[in-house]
Amino acid sequence: MTEDELREAAALARQLRVDSIRASTSAGSGHPTSSLSAADLLAVLVSRHLRYDWDQPKLPANDHLIFSKGHASPLLYSVYRAVGVVSEDELISTYRRFGSRLEGHPTPILPWVDLATGSLGLGVAAAVGVALAGKDLDRLGYRVWSLCGDSELAEGSVWEALDKASFYELANYTVIVDVNRLGQRGPTELGWDLDAYARRVEAFGCVAITLDGHDLAAIDRAMGEARAAGRPCVLLARTIKGKGVPEIEDKEGWHGTALPADMAERAVAALGGRSDLLVRGPLPEPGEPAVTPDPLAAVERPRYELGSRVATRKAYGDALAALAARPEVVVLDAEVGNSTHSEEFLKVAPERYFEAFIAENLMVAAAAGLSVRGYVPFAATFAAFLARAYDFVRMIGVSELPLRLAGSHAGVEIGADGPSQMALEDLASFRAIHGSTVLYPSDGPSTVALVEAMADLGGVSFIRTTRGAYPVLYGPEEEFPVGGAKVLRRSDADVVTLVGAGITLHECLAAADELAAGGLAARVVDCYSVKPIGTATLVEAVQATGGRLVVSEDHYPAGGLGEAVLSALVGAGVVPTLAHLAVRGLPTSGTSTELLQAAGISRHDIADAARRLANR
Repeated sequence: MTEDELREAAALARQLRVDSIRASTSAGSGHPTSSLSAADLLAVLVSRHLRYDWDQPKLPANDHLIFSKGHASPLLYSVYRAVGVVSEDELISTYRRFGSRLEGHPTPILPWVDLATGSLGLGVAAAVGVALAGKDLDRLGYRVWSLCGDSELAEGSVWEALDKASFYELANYTVIVDVNRLGQRGPTELGWDLDAYARRVEAFGCVAITLDGHDLAAIDRAMGEARAAGRPCVLLARTIKGKGVPEIEDKEGWHGTALPADMAERAVAALGGRSDLLVRGPLPEPGEPAVTPDPLAAVERPRYELGSRVATRKAYGDALAALAARPEVVVLDAEVGNSTHSEEFLKVAPERYFEAFIAENLMVAAAAGLSVRGYVPFAATFAAFLARAYDFVRMIGVSELPLRLAGSHAGVEIGADGPSQMALEDLASFRAIHGSTVLYPSDGPSTVALVEAMADLGGVSFIRTTRGAYPVLYGPEEEFPVGGAKVLRRSDADVVTLVGAGITLHECLAAADELAAGGLAARVVDCYSVKPIGTATLVEAVQATGGRLVVSEDHYPAGGLGEAVLSALVGAGVVPTLAHLAVRGLPTSGTSTELLQAAGISRHDIADAARRLANR
């Protein structure tokens, strides 16, 4: 680093500090102290090491900069002003204001932001997916830089990320940790004990480099070492929270607090006042991804004989294997691929299959990182265990990134494993995600068609699959539009509508047979799309059957299929006479049949509920 380069970096660091203070004070809120501590790190990174064409943020060969400590947005937005893509007026006058794209935590409304951050640990983990894409799929030389706070190292997802970065030998992956000693409430667990942090990093298989985070030349050397290390690298930079403002340096109680106007004025003056440096760092070397997406590739759907028994989790795997014809499709699994049947994809496209092991947070975040690079990721585990990663799923909804999740072994239907393995909250959870799609097929062909549809959906989509094998109900050419529903039984004499999905659809069909034997005709609706839901089909069925409706679901009553159906009907101006059968107690171990009966959602319970409605 020459003297001129050192002076330029120092001037840029001062400007980043000044602008972080000015923006947050103008807004009356924000995290200036967390920005001040990392300003030197970003000044060197942006001016010397980040290979990025700021005028072409979608350039395939660009490096990636992911602010895992998204609360340091004043620093990130100050960088954007320094490189000339955000104006002075936008930074100072709109930060954190209603309608501004400079939100309190960064989101992809800005073209230089890959994904929304602010849930600590997400950025470090998502960076693994971006780095995986670069190394194993794109085969481009871009590097992924993720800025992380030291409080963030208490998050288990950070260590899941470092472990998998090491396992997959991601030499293009660098985490910069701003070790400023102070968290939101007070001191962090390890303070400035860089050696302790380094031992932990190295134990997870990554290179640890300790440095003074305010020594510009040392920062430059460390970033050069990271690029040359040949392994994933973590820079542990000792910094001072509030650096550059002596009144608040290393002082507790300033996290998330903007400087008052008088203090901000003094601080800006002491830092040399506002400036208008325009700094552009190195550009990436030209290059195009090795993988060319082909969404029109011919996908040959697996076929199943009518009446044969197929588990929808097996059909999910078969559908993935068929989708391997599309080179942009990738699959992740959390060490249960032989149960979710993701391993069917592994057999045909091992180079696009990534094992997350039992690290569901990392799996979901890495899938988001792969999505950032334009891939079509499917990620699967038991539906109950996706709850561990729910916060990251929520954040991916905020990012509006495409993400496809599959949850197998749902509901009491799974049998003897007991309640710890039974997802009974998943439909509600995923329905609540912004922009989500929730699918619940009942047989092989519907599963295959819906998985194929998921490949082209935006936002978060979730498909619920069952453990047991059940009869194939549909032919191979049947289509299942997202937002639709299917009527499997109908007659002009129908007096009640039975609605199910997954296992309960089969129970509804059996209940309809039982009712028919007693002279009572029932209409049966397959609600395979829970969100969006087939409102028109439901309205027609309920109106045709005198408003009498039985909904049975292998799920807790709150937020599941029953509430989705009722909400759709009421929204359409139809108020049914409803019997809502759901799992209302805590299940135990047992056979599927025993547990369906104990929960009150079996074929006999459905038939009894229908008779009660018909006799009213």
